[in-house]
Parts: sequence; structure tokens; C-alpha cells
Amino acid sequence: MQQPLLGGDAPRDSAVVGPGVGSIAQRIATAISLGMLSVGERLPPESELAAQFGIAVATLRKALAELREQGIVETRRGRNGGTFVVQTPFPSAAALRASLAATSLVALRDFFDEQAAVSGMAARLAAERTSPDGRTRLAEFAFQAREARGMRDRSLADSRFHFEVAVLSQSPRLLASEQRLQSELSPFLWCEEICTASAQLAFTDHLAIVMAVEQRDPEEAGRLAVAHVRANMRLIVDGKLALARAALAEPDAEDGA
Repeated sequence: MQQPLLGGDAPRDSAVVGPGVGSIAQRIATAISLGMLSVGERLPPESELAAQFGIAVATLRKALAELREQGIVETRRGRNGGTFVVQTPFPSAAALRASLAATSLVALRDFFDEQAAVSGMAARLAAERTSPDGRTRLAEFAFQAREARGMRDRSLADSRFHFEVAVLSQSPRLLASEQRLQSELSPFLWCEEICTASAQLAFTDHLAIVMAVEQRDPEEAGRLAVAHVRANMRLIVDGKLALARAALAEPDAEDGA
């Protein structure tokens, strides 16, 4: 079974030992789940992929072995060989609930601090760097996100909107950060057993960001993007607190049975 996207807090010595095998495997799996890697696509060479993650090739190979065990990738030999995506994973609601329960409020706050910084700057730069004619595909992606149905499709469509904002920022580093952050955030946001996120309210936020970007208003675009992140934070924190209350009530329910 796929591991949850967010584990507990990182160990104190994580900066020294670097990301673990499970963490690397999960980051590759979530990239696949968000459509950054498609079924049938070959992963980059091991040395290149290891360099992207800042890990040893041996660590990467262990992570790929985990993904093979889960049936997400397979490795083929020969001149046209390599490691290929064979299945698109997506976390179950149960996995998401367990993952969120294991993530502290401090860790969530830290995550959203980073999200606000990345999304806010991406929107600001998108507004500054959008061409004078002001035409983008942002509105198209906003409508697609509103019309999507089901946890997986809404997660994918919502993430694609934010990816496009980051693309317009013309910053590869911001795009890479946005992709990583969305891969962790979006499944929780659109899991009905955790959040009460509204596709219509998200659409309203998205359209406001579209207008600010296309009107080339960096200050407003950045402000709206940060406000959108903070609204999502409140939804996920509320979901975590509701899970905690439900867990505390379970023993009482069993006693009354």
C-alpha cells in the first residue's frame, strides 16, 4: 500500500543524513500521481535523478526498488531499457487521514509558510513577466478545476492551475517548488473525509489571481495567492483538529456500546 504523503515530523538529524529512502520513493510516486510523469514514460537516468534529489545513486536505487514492489514502476534491460512508469498511484482517504494525524500543527504551519512564500512570489513574477497582450491559459485551467469531479481529478486539476502560475513566473526553481508542495497539499485539500473545500470558492480565488496576473498587477497577484494558501491552511488544520476530536471520542463510543 502506498505510504501517506505527509509523515510525522522530520527527525532532528535529517539535515545531516538527508532524505530517507521512503521519502524519495514517495516524492517520485506523488510526481507520478500529479501527472508530472505519465504511464509509459521513462524516468531520467539514475545519476541524473539522484543529483536532482541530492542523494547517492545507491539510495535512489533503494527508493526505486520500493516503487517496483508497489507496482508503480518497472525496470527493463537492454539498449532501450530503463525505469518506466507502469501505474499511476494515488493515496487512499485512510492513508491521508493517518498521515495528517501523524503530522504536527507546527509541521503544518511550516509547510504553509513555505507554500505562501513560493506561491506568492510565483504569482507576483507571473504578473510582472506576462506578455503585454495579457493572454494566458490560466482561466482555462481555473474552469477545468471547477468542473473536475472526485478527489483525484480535483486534486490534479487544482494543482495544474498552480503549476501554470509558476510556469508564467519563468522561474524553474519556483516551478519545481510549487510542484513539490502541491503534490503534498492537494490530495488532503480535496479529500472529503478531511476537508470541506469548495470547488466554487477555489474557482473564485483562482479567477481573482487570473485577473491580477493578466492585468499585470504584481502586488495584487501576490497578495491573492498568499490569501488563497492561508485559506487552504485553515481548511486542512480544521480537518486535522476534527480528526483529533473524532479519535478522542472513539473510546467513549466503545464504552457506551
